[in-house]
Parts: sequence; C-alpha cells; structure tokens
Amino acid sequence: MYDGSEFARRGVVFVSLNYRLGALGWLAHPEMNAESPDGISGNYGLLDQIAALEWVSDNISVFGGDPANVTVMGESAGALSLTYLLTSPKAEGLFQKAIIESPNSRNFPELGRAAYGARPAEEIGASTLSAMGFSSLESAREATAQEITDKAGLAGFIPQGTIDGEVLPSQIIDSFDGGAFANVPVLAGFNSGEVRSQRLFLPRKPDDYEAAIVARYGALSNDVLALYPRADVDASMLATLRDGIYGWATERIVRRETEADQPAFMYVFDYCYPSAEKADLCAFHASELPFVFGALDPDKLSPNWPVPDGEHDHVVSRALLDYWTSFAATGQPESISGPVWPVYGGDQAYLNIGQELEVGNNPMPGMFELHEELVRQRKAAGAPWFLNIGLGAPPLE
Repeated sequence: MYDGSEFARRGVVFVSLNYRLGALGWLAHPEMNAESPDGISGNYGLLDQIAALEWVSDNISVFGGDPANVTVMGESAGALSLTYLLTSPKAEGLFQKAIIESPNSRNFPELGRAAYGARPAEEIGASTLSAMGFSSLESAREATAQEITDKAGLAGFIPQGTIDGEVLPSQIIDSFDGGAFANVPVLAGFNSGEVRSQRLFLPRKPDDYEAAIVARYGALSNDVLALYPRADVDASMLATLRDGIYGWATERIVRRETEADQPAFMYVFDYCYPSAEKADLCAFHASELPFVFGALDPDKLSPNWPVPDGEHDHVVSRALLDYWTSFAATGQPESISGPVWPVYGGDQAYLNIGQELEVGNNPMPGMFELHEELVRQRKAAGAPWFLNIGLGAPPLE
C-alpha cells in the first residue's frame, strides 16, 4: 500500500488498493475453467483491481472525489497492471487518465492453446499445483494462503495475466496495435538505470561480445551493435536490458496513445544523488517513487534504500508532485519550478528528470525501432519476447 498523504495535501483524493498476488491472483486451471460460467480462469488479481475501480466509481464522491476524473497510477508490476486495464473491456470507462512508471511488454500464456513458446495457461496451472504437491484443486483449497504463495514460488510459477478472450481478449501488443485500448491521456516513463538493481537478469559477460551479438541477431546485429557497442560491454548489457524491458514498452504506449489523438507525456528519470551514486544505483528501478510520493525521510524507505538527503532532492520531489498531481487533475502536467512539459507528439518530446529538469527530443534514437523489429520477428516466428533480449536472447532464425 502506498502512502498518498502528500497527494492528499495537494487536494487529490488518493486511493491505494490491494489485490490478490502470486498463484492466488493469477493461476489458471482446468477445474476452475469448468467452474466458471464463462469457461475461463486466471486474472483474479486484475479482477480485484477492476472491482476496486468500480468501488471508486460508485463511492468516491462521498469522499470528495470525482468519479468522472479518475487517474490510475502504477509502477513496475503496477505499470504492467495498467496495460491490462487499458486493454480490458471490463475496465472500460472506469478511469480517465493513466500514469505509467516503468512498464514492460511481454507475451502472455493463453487459455486453450500454446502460444509464443508458452503452454496453455490452464496446463501451466495444473502442472504448478502438481509441483506444489497437490493432487487436485480441491486439495489445494485446503491449504493456507501462505502455503499456496510459498509453494507456488518454489514451483517457479510466474504471476502474470492470462489471455482468456474475456478479461484480456488478446495479447496486449495486439490490442494496442489493433486500437483496442482505452483512449486516455497518459504520463509514462522509465529510469535510465533501471536494471542496476536487477542484475540477476543479466547473463554472463561473454568473452567476445560482438560475436555473441552476431550469433543472436544475424542481419540485425549491426543495428544492435550501433546502439549497444562493444566499447563498453558492461554499459551496453545494462542498456540493452533497460530498453528491451522498459524503454521500448514505455515509448510504445506513448506512441499508440499519440496515434489515437490523446495527450501523451513521456519522461526519463535520470536523477542521481550521492548515496545512490556510491552504491552504483543511479536512477535504479523504482528510485523515482520516493520523489513522486514526497517520501524522502529514511523512516519511509526500505532499510537498504539509498537515502536522498539533500535540499535539491526535495526540490526535485516537489516538482514531480506538481507534475503528477496536475496531470491527475487536468491531464496536463505542470510545475512552477520546472519547464513546460510538451506532449510527445511528432517531435518525440520528453522530460528528462536529471539534476535539472529539461525538455528534450527522441531520448534514445533508434531504440524503439530496433526493439519493435526484434519483437516483430520473434512474434512472426511464434517465439516469446520479454527477457530474451540482448545477450540473453536465443538466435533469431
């Protein structure tokens, strides 16, 4: 649960919601398909989020809120949830704007068929329960929630959306490409050092970086090496993962909403402060959150979180609170201490949130086009896309 007190001080009626996690929130199963009048299962965590938005629509006016001016906001897994909400017919009309921090775009298992390297979602669920030691759904229901959560993690279950034809009608990428998404103003971005705190995603550094790229990307290898050169292999490996997971997904959402004639605002969080720099964690994944929530005090941070303790940190935080709250209120991010934030538009404008707040254009030239082509080729071959990028990618056929 997020502490929205700073938003509330600025006149926002802030709602932070819970939803089911892990297997309890996302596992599909043949027996649950049979129990469902729609013949589907999975996506319970998403249905919880939709139920919460329905509650907001029905009740928020009692708290002084406007049910016709709802902004959804999420980071990381929360940002992924927003892509579900943007493309789910069941969430239609429940929100009017979206703030999306560090999203990703991947393929998801589908009910009833194998797709993009993934077995049918209910088959994954059945084998997961078996690996957890349960002979049936009934026996699993006799276990505690904690036992289910712990055992599912050990069994390697990945909690994520299921393409079921109802709650999530099609692959998210297809929904966006087909225009089947909520046409709403968006504010979206990612952090320049995203994977500095996610190094477990990094494959082993190769003896010959260039040869490894050529082996994986063939005709596209020159394009990959132009963006991620061998001159600094460590930096290139970090940048490849950042862009393949977060950068491309962010820009894709912003571009699709722009094409739908919606105001879309993009940022890159590039801010570093002494304790983060000392830990080699400049602009790491989620590092914008204390600034967005005005929660810079050590007692509001995790014990191992680099503490921002300078006056300029508070200046940046106040500016982000200005931008975020004004966007939630009006659809236009504004701050008295920062520049006018233009829409992404044809010149690919974005706000760089560094030591200074500056407007730029086309933050990473060629990045979007390269990853769009990489995913297009994988998709056409029926192959998965998400973490299989950079040196972790299987060869393109």
